Amino acid sequence: MSVTIDIAGLPAERIVFAPSPLAELCMALHALSQPAHHPRLSSWTTATSASLDPCLADRLLEADFLWRSSFSDIFMPFAGIPGEAGLPAATLAEELDVLDRLDDERFVGAALEHCRLALYNEGGGPSPLKDPSARARALELAAARGPRQLAFSVRLLDDTAAVRVWLRRLLEDCDEAFFAQTWERLEPGQSADARHKAELLRRRGLAAALKDVSTALSVDEGLTTITADKMVHGTATATDPRIGSGLVFVPTNFGWPHLLVLHAPDWRPVVHYPLGTPEPASGPGSVELLQLRMEALAHPMRMMLCRSLARAPYTTSELANVHGITAPEVSRHLAVLKKAGLMHTRRQGRYAQHQLDLGTVARIGADFIEGILR
Repeated sequence: MSVTIDIAGLPAERIVFAPSPLAELCMALHALSQPAHHPRLSSWTTATSASLDPCLADRLLEADFLWRSSFSDIFMPFAGIPGEAGLPAATLAEELDVLDRLDDERFVGAALEHCRLALYNEGGGPSPLKDPSARARALELAAARGPRQLAFSVRLLDDTAAVRVWLRRLLEDCDEAFFAQTWERLEPGQSADARHKAELLRRRGLAAALKDVSTALSVDEGLTTITADKMVHGTATATDPRIGSGLVFVPTNFGWPHLLVLHAPDWRPVVHYPLGTPEPASGPGSVELLQLRMEALAHPMRMMLCRSLARAPYTTSELANVHGITAPEVSRHLAVLKKAGLMHTRRQGRYAQHQLDLGTVARIGADFIEGILR
């Protein structure tokens, strides 16, 4: 599973690294609503939540589905306006101005987060502002998510202009309450990282720059397709003449373990990547490898073999005797564990001894969380 971005023929100067205060506000709101996703931010989330005015906290609950379980594209409006530069603005106020210029259909399509997947799969689909069946479908999906989502969706479709004013005021109040001070602290580091990666792109090429962003990103030898290893299928193009060419990489201090790829129809692609979370030297496992390991450990007999292999090295014959199965059966199970990278084998004279790689197994929990949230 992956999200691919078509960059065939894209000039190097149209690949840009830049911070976005509005995108970072989205991630900050997500961290506040889902602190369990972000244990490294516990001090900030605890202190900020405790300091929120109760009225502001209640207003945030009205729209928290825009950032709680997924991330609405309205927080990257620069990617959705045809014919413009397609780059983040320097300040939150300027980015909110860009959001104001997003037309109602794009705004509503992005804000209706709960039906976004259906819209993507339909290549955009009809607008719920104009098409009665699309409206009914959007409200049906909203109702399944809960009464707050339904109430907000009805308001959005019935009085889009009022909701847009309400949302801008909410984000401005967040800026005044906590985000302005946070952004003042974070922006210099994000800008420095953006400059570093842009220089890396210029000097060493796209593959090196992508590796520096995340080991979950890669590019083919022909430099035509970027692939993001994620538990979702999706495609995007950075050369669509209808919206304008370009690919933007946006850093975030609040993002880990999420690696986000905006791949909505008729929007420029954006990669939102986390900072400040060094990965192991080997990098996180791919989604395919994670699935292979989970399947390898799920088999009852392989779990029993792992119990032995975790304690000491064993030969195939020893394992067969301990567990009452044939040596060929043991060999088949060991082959699955070895293919998944969960054990290693060493020779002792004419005997081969097998042992579980406890370090790799210990990482599965963290890899699983990172893989499903990436």
